[in-house]
Amino acid sequence: MGFFERLKTGLGKTRKRLSGGLKSVLTLGRSIDEGLLEEIEEILLLADVGPTTTERLVDAARRGWKSGEFKDASELQPFLKAMITEQLQIGGNELQKAPEGTTVILVCGVNGSGKTTSIGKLTNYLRQQGKSVILGAADTFRAAAVEQLTIWSERNGVQIIKQAQGSDPAAVAFDACQAARARKADYLIIDTAGRLHTQTDLMQELEKIKRVAAKAIPGAPHEALLVLDATTGQNALRQAELF
Repeated sequence: MGFFERLKTGLGKTRKRLSGGLKSVLTLGRSIDEGLLEEIEEILLLADVGPTTTERLVDAARRGWKSGEFKDASELQPFLKAMITEQLQIGGNELQKAPEGTTVILVCGVNGSGKTTSIGKLTNYLRQQGKSVILGAADTFRAAAVEQLTIWSERNGVQIIKQAQGSDPAAVAFDACQAARARKADYLIIDTAGRLHTQTDLMQELEKIKRVAAKAIPGAPHEALLVLDATTGQNALRQAELF
């Protein structure tokens, strides 16, 4: 199975829980009342839609019911589907770019989320667009992390700036920024060590990397990418807030 087929299969339970659950309660001929809205709320929460979005959806359905827009439960399903689709389309998905010179991308996340592999794929994507890319191996903590990133640099035919394991990550980031400027690279992608968002000292280390990059290249990092495990669930929101 390909990646998207595996992803679709993995999300099957969530999809069935959401669509199947809504279909089971939003039946033709059923009247709308507070009991139905509570059932919809429970289905959305169990499908990991999240409390904020769930509240927004249920409140919109309640307003439509009380204003007379909806008279039958079956009318709510296309309404909720349209609202969820609209929510998913909010915000752009384009990489932020520097107004001129090298664009610095900082990649972070918890341990084992797939940062280094994602960097390899992102590098390949940029290379296919004809962009020049340099990698900065600032994950000097995890054993073999530099070697893994080096393999990705070789596969994609790009340069990598690295130091020995245990080196100061901020120093690696600074050297990488200097090299990217000197070589007029379109993009510099900096790999960082995996860290939990609850580890204060390591989060402060990430802030140091950011400060050092900004001193070397104005406005850097121009883009910060948080790599998340697809099974993280609502904890992903907490990670995004703290990172």
